[in-house]
Amino acid sequence: MILLSSLIKQFESAFLRQYSEQILPSHRKALTAMAVCRTPQSLRMWAGCSQCDHTLTVPHSCGHRHCPHCQNHESQQWLERQLKKQVPAAYFLLTFTLPAEFRPLAWRHQRQLYALMIQCVWETVRTFAQNDKQLQGIPGAIAVLHTHSRRLDFHPHVHLVMPAAAMDVTNKLWRTKGQANAKTGYLFNHKALAKVFRAKLLEAIIREGLMLPAKYPKTWVVDCKSVGSGGKALVYLGRYLYRGVIQEKDIVACRDGKVTFRYQNSKTKQWESRTVTGTTFLWLILQHVLPKGFRRARNFGYLHPNSKRLIRLLQYRLGLDPNRALRWIKKRPQWVCPCCGAPMKVIETRLPPLFTFPNREAM
Repeated sequence: MILLSSLIKQFESAFLRQYSEQILPSHRKALTAMAVCRTPQSLRMWAGCSQCDHTLTVPHSCGHRHCPHCQNHESQQWLERQLKKQVPAAYFLLTFTLPAEFRPLAWRHQRQLYALMIQCVWETVRTFAQNDKQLQGIPGAIAVLHTHSRRLDFHPHVHLVMPAAAMDVTNKLWRTKGQANAKTGYLFNHKALAKVFRAKLLEAIIREGLMLPAKYPKTWVVDCKSVGSGGKALVYLGRYLYRGVIQEKDIVACRDGKVTFRYQNSKTKQWESRTVTGTTFLWLILQHVLPKGFRRARNFGYLHPNSKRLIRLLQYRLGLDPNRALRWIKKRPQWVCPCCGAPMKVIETRLPPLFTFPNREAM
């Protein structure tokens, strides 16, 4: 397996020369962090066995949310939180795509436009749910912003996992549409969703004082498909939530100054490869680093964190066990001693790379 940190060390100088006018401070920070992640140059962690006298030191992970090494535990925690909010309803995965003509605008004003996209997506589905004859209420949704295609090109779009259910707050009624766990179903017309999303986003961009492109399409693209109970869709979204846009196992070659990585074609489901120069590869990775503090995932409606009591009440009244969806999630592997197999305990963290560690017996 080819480590991303090794590619950064190999191509960093050339990358900074070639892209010095395009990269942002957030890109430089991510590059610096991922370059030393779990390498001899990173800070160290000192651990000891809970049973025997064995001690060892391991390099720290960088903890950056775009690093493929890091945030696996945080990603799993996010997935567990979402599954605990599961409601008895059919789930749908909606994808709202920003047209290519708007990508330069999105790049120049990332924080503003990304936030507008997520908000307009929510306002669109909320309008449809309130006007739907079967729902007539406020829906719940989990929105996740993605900025990459499978080929790692800049391609902003918002995924929305949404139960086909709504809460009528006025009459205190819970309404659903379709059958829970159904593999097929219908939520909203995707063409109508695209029209409303287009109108709302254009209005929001103008309201923010941003300049619209000279030309842009009249027809936008929104996809809406049934995903059963929603578990697999949440796993897909969680995969890219904290751990960057590529897994290191998908970096298959690095030779003659070029990097080859593989990806799965979304239409054919076949694995394909792409070969680019080392500097271009780093740019493909770093262009998806989000602005500092920007939240990629957001919950709306009755799936908002403020609605925990409502979710628990619904699960109780409708006879749904929220822990059932968590049983198939793998637990975080325990760190065990290589000598006796007992659990390891962390003694001290964030120590200098060249720090000399004393023997436990001398303490």
